[in-house]
Amino acid sequence: MHIVLAANPETEQPWVTDAVADLVRQTGASVAVVAVDELEVEHLAPMPRSVYAERAERSVAAATARLAAAGIEATRTVLPGRPAEQIIRFAGEQSADLIVVGSSVRPVITQRLLGSVPLTLIEKAGRPVLVVTRPVSG
Repeated sequence: MHIVLAANPETEQPWVTDAVADLVRQTGASVAVVAVDELEVEHLAPMPRSVYAERAERSVAAATARLAAAGIEATRTVLPGRPAEQIIRFAGEQSADLIVVGSSVRPVITQRLLGSVPLTLIEKAGRPVLVVTRPVSG
């Protein structure tokens, strides 16, 4: 089994990485961590691509470090462009059996206007997608 973990450059979601670690321990799967810089057209962006790429790099580094701390090796990749499209393409190239992603962190109105990466993955990935929600504390 091969898992693609889609890391979110907008926010840390360690519970998603922990869920992947649990799956790996149960199945012996391999893992590829990917983050997408979320920049479609650089000349329309408020910041240079390097800022977006740096955020994506930090998210894959944090996820792979957390997996390594759990004794799990993972590859890491940062891609440019639209997240859902790039994650789907990457999962295809990796022959992934499963894509794991955190639930959307965008406010509902923003999701309505800009879309939701997890929902788009579920609709268009053509392979199983596991959406991990933030654990309820208390």
